[in-house]
Amino acid sequence: MAWSIRAFGQGYRVLMAAAANTSTTTAAATATATAPKRGRPAGILKVVPVSQPLGEFLGVSEVSRTDAVKKVWEYIKHNNLQNPLNKKEILCDAKLKKIFNEKEQVGFLEIAKLLSQHFVKAN
Repeated sequence: MAWSIRAFGQGYRVLMAAAANTSTTTAAATATATAPKRGRPAGILKVVPVSQPLGEFLGVSEVSRTDAVKKVWEYIKHNNLQNPLNKKEILCDAKLKKIFNEKEQVGFLEIAKLLSQHFVKAN
């Protein structure tokens, strides 16, 4: 700090103190003005009913889309179902075939698309 006082004079401390005071008050005001509303989750975080095959696979009748994809990936990793030669492919066993339209293998980008048909649409 000694070098800054010599280079900028005594006015440096005054300016820095003023900047520190305004930045904390504006940061607090901005944080309260843009604080997210707490409430029920929406979109892919919303818990919705699922089809019977997916419900049996997950062990629940309602789940969010993100949790469903997460549980499917946990199952794939736990049972070593990724194709060792092409990690982008999933080799389906009997349980996965039930929820992936009886396909032998699916691409990892297809998983969300194939799962979307199992979420019951609310009218």
